[in-house]
Amino acid sequence: MKGGTGTGNGVGKGFSFRGTYLLVVVAGIYLLLLIMNRSVALAALVQSRNVLCKIIPIITVIIFFTALINYFLPPGRIVRHLGRESGIIAWIWSLFAGLISHGPMYIWFPLLEELRERGMRDALIVVFFAARTVKIPLLPMMIDYFGWRFTLVLSFYILVGAVAQGCLLEFLEKRD
Repeated sequence: MKGGTGTGNGVGKGFSFRGTYLLVVVAGIYLLLLIMNRSVALAALVQSRNVLCKIIPIITVIIFFTALINYFLPPGRIVRHLGRESGIIAWIWSLFAGLISHGPMYIWFPLLEELRERGMRDALIVVFFAARTVKIPLLPMMIDYFGWRFTLVLSFYILVGAVAQGCLLEFLEKRD
């Protein structure tokens, strides 16, 4: 369902709605539920609206960051810092970005897809997602429950594991 006329670099890419099948199936289920049990269908629609209202601010922030990246970072610059030829600094940036990122993971998908289309290495995306498991706002509570040594060692191992997963992906990609 991926539309557009681009060559994979994001240039000349047309708009495409990539949720058509899912939207049709969900709408069909809601319609069937509405026919079978109106009160349950209405309760589900209210719950869906509540979830949508909660994620709209996050989606807005991600769209804003994507627009900033598109405006300030031309594709050549992104490829140089996060692309195939990038060095250890790219790994550090991915770790840091994963540490400070918040919100549901799926909200980051559009931004990371845009970066990937512009040349970001898949291994760095893996590092980003794996580093997200360290939640900075929750560290004080974790220290309170388990102590600072345990928290520090676990966080260190999680970050080392994030880099190891990225390295493993690069190794597997090179084999193909």
